[in-house]
Amino acid sequence: MSFSRRDLVRLAAGAGALAAAPRRASALDYPKRSIRLIVGFPAASGPDIVARLMGHWLSTQIGQEVIVDDRPGAGGNIATEVVAKAAPDGYTLLLTVSANTINVTLYDKLNFDFARDLVPVGFIALNPFVIAVNPDFAAKSLPELIAMAKAKPGVINMATSGVGSGSHVSGELMQMMAGIKFTHVPYRNNYVPDLLAGQVPLAFTPLPQVIEFVKDGRLRALGVTSAQRSSMLPDVPAIAEAVPGYDASGWFGVTAPKGTPEEIIAKLNAAISAGVQDPEMRKRLIALGDEPRTMTPSEFGKFITDEIAKWRKVINFAGIKPQ
Repeated sequence: MSFSRRDLVRLAAGAGALAAAPRRASALDYPKRSIRLIVGFPAASGPDIVARLMGHWLSTQIGQEVIVDDRPGAGGNIATEVVAKAAPDGYTLLLTVSANTINVTLYDKLNFDFARDLVPVGFIALNPFVIAVNPDFAAKSLPELIAMAKAKPGVINMATSGVGSGSHVSGELMQMMAGIKFTHVPYRNNYVPDLLAGQVPLAFTPLPQVIEFVKDGRLRALGVTSAQRSSMLPDVPAIAEAVPGYDASGWFGVTAPKGTPEEIIAKLNAAISAGVQDPEMRKRLIALGDEPRTMTPSEFGKFITDEIAKWRKVINFAGIKPQ
């Protein structure tokens, strides 16, 4: 039997459609089994708590269990590599945080490319930091702090949770934009006791970590790192009010391995966004000091690109190297 060129084209097209059919079917039937949400930080940490809240919500919405799997270490890089190398089938996801966009520049040698190997799924919340100072600290406002730092470069010590951490680069961004210089004091453990005791005068710290101390007067908040004031501390100015354009919030979202079907990403984005908009979920996130926010995958993708570019500039300016 002989075939014309037209017959061969039709046969090839039919074969292609058959090959694509299982993938479309799997996307439409998704999920058929439990999903792993990988977290790069330990149990009871901020990312772990947010992952468990969102994981529980997703489980109720998509009809399958979402298992939170903590893989701490290397600033979140261990967990990120697991997801970057996972099958792109929607069953392995990453609880993505601002550190992922910092690590792109901070680490020279990684076994994955965050911007290339993972794709955005959904955004959950912003997590602002705050400049907290001991009540005895001489500067009582952001303008006074900036003036003091300009008059005495390097004299003011700045505590952070470690080299290359969100608190560190947030402080470096302010120094770069305001033309000032602090002396970085990285901690491997909790620096808040030293801040309360006055052993270190100032810290860029996650807002939930110190908000009760600010409210009872044991610490003073000079400014929040989000672009606008935080609803948690509405009387505290945003740093941007003194340093126009400043914005350095931490954040939480979900990403998936590159190649994950668009239908699966759309389904997950809809479920995540519904969770962020749910009144009870919003209440729980706000209680953690987070600011719930939704984004489409494309909006989240642009946000990630902008964050990588911002932190690359800061890391290169400050000469930050991992320890």
